[in-house]
Amino acid sequence: MKTRPFKQVDVFTDQPYFGNPLAVVLDGSGLDDEAMQRFARWTNLSETTFVLPPADPAADYRVRIFTPGGELPFAGHPTLGSCHAWLQAGGTPKRQDFIVQECQVGLVNIRREGARLAFAAPPLQRSAPSPAVLAQVAAALGLKAQHILAAQLLDNGPVWLGLLLDSADTVLQLQPDHAVLKKHGLKVGIAGAHQAQTAPVLIARANREARAFSGSTPTGPAETATADFEVRAFAAPIGIEEDPVTGSLNASLAQWLIAEGHAPERYVAAQGTCLGRAGRVYLTRETDTRGSAQVWVGGPSVTCINGTVTL
Repeated sequence: MKTRPFKQVDVFTDQPYFGNPLAVVLDGSGLDDEAMQRFARWTNLSETTFVLPPADPAADYRVRIFTPGGELPFAGHPTLGSCHAWLQAGGTPKRQDFIVQECQVGLVNIRREGARLAFAAPPLQRSAPSPAVLAQVAAALGLKAQHILAAQLLDNGPVWLGLLLDSADTVLQLQPDHAVLKKHGLKVGIAGAHQAQTAPVLIARANREARAFSGSTPTGPAETATADFEVRAFAAPIGIEEDPVTGSLNASLAQWLIAEGHAPERYVAAQGTCLGRAGRVYLTRETDTRGSAQVWVGGPSVTCINGTVTL
């Protein structure tokens, strides 16, 4: 065992203790899988990461991501939080335009957006869930058929059953049976708009969205930012009944909802409200001159604990 640099950061908030906490061991060298998993169980946070030298020469660093129940190939808030901690600890990117993170899902580009960081959402695979599975999950959530506007299985490393509900109020009122969700083995991500939309593109919010994605530093604390959608993430199969703020889920939801016309190309998602948090996730889809689209998932991070850990 040795002393290693350590940070605990709060992600998707610029005010401490209102986002999703992440434990970051900044030197994971020499630790085996069992030691990493044991420490992740001990921290009892939704995720703990271990920063390592990259295996791919194109990457700036490599990260391994653990929940209390196992390792993840990719996750959003650990990506932004680990990058924040690495930069704060003196990490220097090889490129000026991006920080490149290596993880099990591959290389992930991260860019600076004023005071925020944003990662490029990994490619998404999606498909329709079976009616039987959808009915079982809806029952575990206490939902009736009319509450569900759309549903998809979403896979960008982690796999989620994504549900678009009729309103943000319906999302906030959910009281899931987590034991039943765990039995089905599915993580479930829920989204609902804060206002009923009569058109697929939310034109009325264009001015606010333009300000939010201008690249400037947010003018107020993240918890006061007006949100377009409310999101909740239920992950009982990996030992987390409800995750406060989930970057990978918001990435896949945005790729799906924007592509199907359920959301604008730029919007803000709130998550963690029912847990006393006030996370804000900034989503935008950019299309290049060749017509290729990329969703970016951004948010601020703040360091709450800075020190060392013996591992």
